[in-house]
Amino acid sequence: VQLQASGGGLVQAGGSLRLSCTASGLSSNYVMGWFRQAPGKEREFVAGMSWSGGVQYYANSTKGRFTISRDNAKNMVYLGMHRLKPEDTALYFCAALRSGIRWVRVPEKYDVWGRGTLVTVSS
Repeated sequence: VQLQASGGGLVQAGGSLRLSCTASGLSSNYVMGWFRQAPGKEREFVAGMSWSGGVQYYANSTKGRFTISRDNAKNMVYLGMHRLKPEDTALYFCAALRSGIRWVRVPEKYDVWGRGTLVTVSS
């Protein structure tokens, strides 16, 4: 299983970005998550969803502004980010979890991580 995140960049506060995660070798048993890590901070959950079930989960800080989605035919997972804030600045990672949706918010439970993509939101 391999993951690769892309789509990061520099955006002004209030703007939008869409991150993409290319997934290869995944099966329908995997849960997909997006996490982020800002300098000097721990990695935190952003959003997650089951690969096949479509149920979505969000952090309180991103709910209503971010949307996780997937395209199974293309083996892609996306994170749409809107009304971005400077505090959203971080390195964003996609990850895959086999243990089940109940662990969707726990980074230590994830089995596979892609390289991050940097999102910088200017004020």
